[in-house]
Amino acid sequence: MQDMDKELESSQQKRKKRIANMRKGILFFVAGWIFLSIILILFLLVKIISIDKKIDSWTANGGAPVMGDVLVVHGAVQNLEDTEDSVPTEQEADDGDAWEKVTPPATGIDQEENRAEKNDVHKVYLTFEDGPSENTAAILDILREYQVKATFFVTGKEGEEAEPLYRRIVEEGHTLGMHSYSNKYSVIYQSQEAFEEDVHKLQDYLEQVTGVKSSYYRFPGGSSNPISNVSMETLIHFLNKEGITYYDWNVSAGDETTSAYTMQEIVENVTGDVVKYKTSVVLLHDGADKETTVEAIGALIEELQAMGAEILPIDQDTQVIQSVKAASVE
Repeated sequence: MQDMDKELESSQQKRKKRIANMRKGILFFVAGWIFLSIILILFLLVKIISIDKKIDSWTANGGAPVMGDVLVVHGAVQNLEDTEDSVPTEQEADDGDAWEKVTPPATGIDQEENRAEKNDVHKVYLTFEDGPSENTAAILDILREYQVKATFFVTGKEGEEAEPLYRRIVEEGHTLGMHSYSNKYSVIYQSQEAFEEDVHKLQDYLEQVTGVKSSYYRFPGGSSNPISNVSMETLIHFLNKEGITYYDWNVSAGDETTSAYTMQEIVENVTGDVVKYKTSVVLLHDGADKETTVEAIGALIEELQAMGAEILPIDQDTQVIQSVKAASVE
C-alpha cells in the first residue's frame, strides 16, 4: 500500500513538473513573440516616417533641396560641381530619333566661375515655387514693403483666388516663371508629349490671365532629377527650341518639406551660402503650408541688404544657374 502511495505521489509530482515546464515554455514563447512584434513595429514606424518625408519632398513641394554645393535629388545626393552634362552620342542619335540642333537661349555658369572673391557684389535672386496661395499674397506684401523684386515659378491654379495673384506678380514688377501646370511628377514626366502639353497649357494660361508670355521655367525636382520617364536631355531640348530658359538653384532655404527649419534657420541657411557666390539663385516656397517662410522673408531681406547684396528679379541678363547646362543639349 505504501509503495502504491509513493508511486502515485511520484506520478503527481512529475505531472506537476511537466505542467510547470509547459507553462514556462508558453510564457517564453509569448514574451518572445511580443518582443519581436515590438521590434518589427518600431522598424516599420521608422520606415514609414522616412517614406513620408520623401513623399513630402517629391510631391508636396515639387522641389529638391540643395545644401551648399550639394544637390539632394529625391534621396540621391549629388554635387553640383560634379554634375556631368549629358549629350547624346552620334551612335545614340543614329539609333533613335535625332533632333534638330537648336541654340539654347541661355546656359548655366560653371560653379567655379561663380565663386565669390573679396569685394565682389553678391547678386541674389529670391525665387519662390509651388504657388500661388494665400502665402504668396503675404510674401508680395512684404516684398512691396521692402521695395524688393523677386521671381515666382508658379503652377496652374484657376479661379478667383489665384488669378489676381498672377496679375499682381506681374503688375508689381516681379518675374513670372513656370513650374508646371499640374505640379504632379507622374503627369508631367509621363512622356515627352505630356511634358510639352503641360508647359504649353501653363504658358498659354498665364498669358491669358496676365498678358505676359513667360519664358522662364523650373523643372519640378530640378534639371538633373532621376524620376522622369523621359530623358531630361529630351525635355531640355524642347525648352531650348521653345526659347525658354530654365533655372535650377545653388542656395536653398531648406523650406521644401513640412518638417522645415525655423524662421531663423531659414535666414541662416540662405545667408550662409550666399556669401560663397557672385550669383545666388535661392530656392524658396510659397505653398499653402509655408507660413514659416513668410515669417522669415523680412528678416532675410534685412540680412542680405546688411551684407551689401543686390536682390534682383530674374531677367535676360541674369547669370543662369543650371545643374544640367542648356548648352550640353543643342
